[in-house]
Amino acid sequence: MKVTVAMGVYEPRNLEQLRLAVQSILDQTCGDWELLLYDDGSREPWRRAIASLHRLDSRIRCLRGEKNRGLGWAMNQCLEKGRGAFFARMDHDDWAAPCRLQRQVAFLESHPQYQWVGSNAELTDAGGVWGLQRMPQIPEKRDFLYNSPYLHPTVTFRTAALKAAGGYDPSPRYLLCEDYELFFRLHQRGMRGYNLQEPLLRYWEDCGSLRRRTFSRRLREVRVRAEGFRRLGMGGAAVLPYVGKPLLAAAIPGPVHHYVRRRRFWEQGENCRGLP
Repeated sequence: MKVTVAMGVYEPRNLEQLRLAVQSILDQTCGDWELLLYDDGSREPWRRAIASLHRLDSRIRCLRGEKNRGLGWAMNQCLEKGRGAFFARMDHDDWAAPCRLQRQVAFLESHPQYQWVGSNAELTDAGGVWGLQRMPQIPEKRDFLYNSPYLHPTVTFRTAALKAAGGYDPSPRYLLCEDYELFFRLHQRGMRGYNLQEPLLRYWEDCGSLRRRTFSRRLREVRVRAEGFRRLGMGGAAVLPYVGKPLLAAAIPGPVHHYVRRRRFWEQGENCRGLP
C-alpha cells in the first residue's frame, strides 16, 4: 500500500461537503491508496451517514470511536491502523486536486531529505474560491512566528518518520492545535518539510470558521507557541508579541477578521492559475 489518507470526522455540518471530499480522493490519479474515515464519536444520524461511505469503494475503511476525543486521537488511530508507506492528511470539508497524492508521493520519493510535504491551497466558501494561501517553500524556524508554516490538510508524511516522532499528541491541552504542536516537535527533532508552490487543495474557510476559534482555543495556541518557540531556541522578549498573537486575534470580531483575510489572500491569489 502506497498511501494512507486519514480523515477525522465529527458530526459534519454539511454531509454533501464530506461526500465531495471523499470523491476527491476517489478521483486521484494515484490509485494505490486507502482512505481511513475516523468517526470521532458522532451521534445519529451522522454516525450512519459516515459509516455508509465505505460502500463507495473497497479502499475506504470506516473506523469509529465511541467518544469524541479530538483530531490528535483520531489521527493516531489512523496511523496505527493504516498500511501505507505515506500518511496523507485530509479534512472532511476540503477538496483535493486529482494529482495531489501523485505529486506529493513523487516528491518524497525523489527527495529523501524531507520527511513530509505540503502545498499551497485555494481558500473557498459557499461563494466559491476567494483567495490563495501561499506557504513558505522550505520552512525555517522563523516561519513559525506568525503561524504554522504548513497547512495541515495539505500535508503528506512519511509514515515511518511520523511514527518515529511519536505521532500526534492527543492531550486536551493541544486540542485543535495538534498540528502546530506536531510541526514544532518535528523541527525540534531535526526533521524537515517542504511546501510545493502549487495549490493542491481547496481549503474551506468562511466567516463561521473564524467564529469557531473560541477564546479557549486561542489560549491553547498561546501555550503551543510559548512551548514551541522554546523548543526551537527562540525564547526571550523578542518573541513575546508572537506568543500573544492569538489573544489579539480573539479581540477582533469574526466578520472583520474574515474581511481582512479575504483582502489579504485575494491579493495573493490574483495571479494564480488555480488547481492543476
